[in-house]
Amino acid sequence: MVGDLEWQACFDWVLTTETVMSSAKLPNGRTSKYQNISRRHIGQGMSTTIKSFRLARMSVLILILTLGLLALPLVFLANVVFGKWAYVAPALLVVAIYFWVWLRFRPTLFVIRPDVLEVVWPLKRRQIRRDDISDVRLIDRQELRREAGWCMRVGAGGLWGGFGWLWTQRRGIVQMYVSRTDRFVWIERASDRPWLITPEQPEAFVRALLS
Repeated sequence: MVGDLEWQACFDWVLTTETVMSSAKLPNGRTSKYQNISRRHIGQGMSTTIKSFRLARMSVLILILTLGLLALPLVFLANVVFGKWAYVAPALLVVAIYFWVWLRFRPTLFVIRPDVLEVVWPLKRRQIRRDDISDVRLIDRQELRREAGWCMRVGAGGLWGGFGWLWTQRRGIVQMYVSRTDRFVWIERASDRPWLITPEQPEAFVRALLS
């Protein structure tokens, strides 16, 4: 639900993952099909190209939750049509919350500029200095569990994704803006809390931010 505050394991929220395909050799000689894009220091030799990445399309689970939540005000309005005026206020309240989530919580664009990563919402913008980003990488469910441990979500959850704060057992507050249950990008910052996001084309996003 929107605005929920619930205690859960991060790996329960993160159901599946996809990582970059690779032919890297394992110590026992087997070939691994997974490899995360490697980390490196960011801030030296940065590209002057500006690249934009939209928020990734919703995964199936998030899409189902979103459709269910979007049907809620329609149910209220249907009751109003049949003369049940008590449903007017709840319908208007839910619609107002949904608009607020869309305009203030759900980012629409991640713009990689020469000196900053700019996150764009319909009603606001936020910039992260690239020289303050110490690490950026793709992570899967197991890595997220090892990195964060148990967590508690604070903010908007279910409608179009999960947006807001993620309190974690091991890392404290994490800024979370995800529209999928896989293909996460973890951004480590030198002077502030880390970010967990799901841009479209996450591999290309990570490479662009590393360049």
